[in-house]
Amino acid sequence: MLQELWDIFIAMARVGVLGYGGGPSSVPLIQVEAVNNYNWMTTEEFADALAMGYALPGPIATKMAGVVGFKVAGVPGAMAGVMGMVLPSLIAVIILYKLFTHFKHSDIIDGMTRGVRPVIVVLLALMVWETMTKAVDTTSPLITGGIALVSLAALQYLHINPAWVVFGSLVFGAIALR
Repeated sequence: MLQELWDIFIAMARVGVLGYGGGPSSVPLIQVEAVNNYNWMTTEEFADALAMGYALPGPIATKMAGVVGFKVAGVPGAMAGVMGMVLPSLIAVIILYKLFTHFKHSDIIDGMTRGVRPVIVVLLALMVWETMTKAVDTTSPLITGGIALVSLAALQYLHINPAWVVFGSLVFGAIALR
């Protein structure tokens, strides 16, 4: 049990330290740890947990760390996952904030920040691709595309809160996709 808790803490700590750009950019890293590295979840289980995580308030990365930890080792696992996600990144953020504010006018720091942004875009795109592929595998491409387009319109053009869009898709799925 202690080894499992340590593995959960270390896996989520890696994500917390390397998840540059916030929660959404950390989700693909959590997926790599939970699905690929440790085989704690299948891709489908991870996608389901992610969908539920987006339906609830709060930061997605800590919710996912808690869910992964809970699946592996119950409440102690959830605590280890959240602490692993938060503690190392909290320490790193405090240190980096002091460094960035001290060197904020440095061309090197500006270049580093601009250089990492494309990597974040690629990580997000890969996560979208994998999730969309699994969605098409389990639901018809027409329905999956329709839900995606309606969601895009609701978020981008109607400016509906993402929580309501997720809730609406959950209701639609419960009624129409049983």
